[in-house]
Amino acid sequence: MNGFVLNPTAPLGLEISLGALMFVVLMMGIFRPATPNRMTGWVTLIGLVALFGISFAVTPGTSLFGGSYQVDALAVFAKRLFLASAAISVLATLGMPSDTFARRGAEYHFALLASLLGMLVLASARELILLFVAFELMSIPLYFLTGFLKREDTAGEGALKFFLVGSVSSAILLYGMSFIFGATGTTNMSAIAIAMGAGNVFVRLGLVLMLAGVGFKIAAVPFHMWVPDTYEAASTPFVAWLSVAPKAAGFILIFRLYLEGAGSTALLWVPLVSAMAGLTIVAGNLMAIPQKNVKRMLAYSGVAHIGYMLMGFAAVSASGTGMILFYLVAYLFGNMGAFLCVQAVGTAERSDNMDAYKGLAQRSPVLALSLLVFLLSLGGIPFVAGFWAKLFIFRAVIDQHMYALALLGATATIVALYYYLVLSSRMYIDKPDNPQPVAIAAPLMVAILICAIGVVVMGAYPEPWVRAVMDAANGLF
Repeated sequence: MNGFVLNPTAPLGLEISLGALMFVVLMMGIFRPATPNRMTGWVTLIGLVALFGISFAVTPGTSLFGGSYQVDALAVFAKRLFLASAAISVLATLGMPSDTFARRGAEYHFALLASLLGMLVLASARELILLFVAFELMSIPLYFLTGFLKREDTAGEGALKFFLVGSVSSAILLYGMSFIFGATGTTNMSAIAIAMGAGNVFVRLGLVLMLAGVGFKIAAVPFHMWVPDTYEAASTPFVAWLSVAPKAAGFILIFRLYLEGAGSTALLWVPLVSAMAGLTIVAGNLMAIPQKNVKRMLAYSGVAHIGYMLMGFAAVSASGTGMILFYLVAYLFGNMGAFLCVQAVGTAERSDNMDAYKGLAQRSPVLALSLLVFLLSLGGIPFVAGFWAKLFIFRAVIDQHMYALALLGATATIVALYYYLVLSSRMYIDKPDNPQPVAIAAPLMVAILICAIGVVVMGAYPEPWVRAVMDAANGLF
């Protein structure tokens, strides 16, 4: 155990180091001075950046607890993604004008780090009980963080709805696990493929229920109903993280169960997942079109993007899995960046409606250009990160001769451009109601620029990113 504490690159090293950071933040909250300060935020940010750097020294290929916890290439990749997204969110939070984040910063950052710890453990879990505990450790702090700004009118409602839906999804997930345990007599994932190969009906039923439970977490249709209200109610930097990291964790769980766990029987899930992907793409894009609130529009847009990622899963191939990981990284920069721009405008205008973006290009050209880049990436316009993400997903699907699904996805992409361009026209065509520049806190602006650079660099040089995601995905096949 001493080796874990002294060596953050050992198995469980990142998790123990993150636990130490949580303890430091908690102690700072207990013994903080009476005056409000943001010191806990800066300590959290520095710790996350350090852990992200250390993650590149972690060597895949080790395991603990009889194989229940394994550090492979996919786990290391996922942990880097979780740490990077959390660091960007914390950086943006430092620019929040609300005194709540100064007075109760330790509570906020401790809960965020606790959720992040659940994600790190989940990425390496190979046993159902450990997986469920990690999943709940990730989920429970999210309910608290959603209602953190409790004096806001919609915070309580959004948090309650998220909690109720999340509790139901956890119950369904656990119910599905009970079928798998009852049929196999073990909670080890390696037993799933054997039982599936023997045609065990209860294992298949358990996996269907677990897919429904995970569907709530990743906001796939018809399990998406919590998303718009939750996104509208919560603080925007947290929503930026919520829209990416927990969904990435959900896809890691899907890879473990339905690709690695199911083995050669993974093809059985193609019809169900294809139908879910198509429904999610169509419903998400159609529901985004009439939205006037930008946060709700991005919420439904996010639902549609989950559908595109499910297309890659339906391909059941190393290419499809790798391109989902590529998509997640592109989505991290594009979607988080868009939400952070919404935070900047929302703080200045005290409104998240599209009308608040009128003439933004004249008022704050850098902010408007950054948001335009994010919208173009989300829409899949060449040559930014989102273009390659969609193109690679379509290619993986076409390689498996799933032409109808690829055509549906391509058609829906054209539809999605409509609502992205409507917002763009507000910024660049409409005249501003308020000619004053938008004031942006320095930490928030830095976070936006980091995301913008990520989108542009991924679009200009996708090859290194493709190699990294394929190295992570190939181990599953």
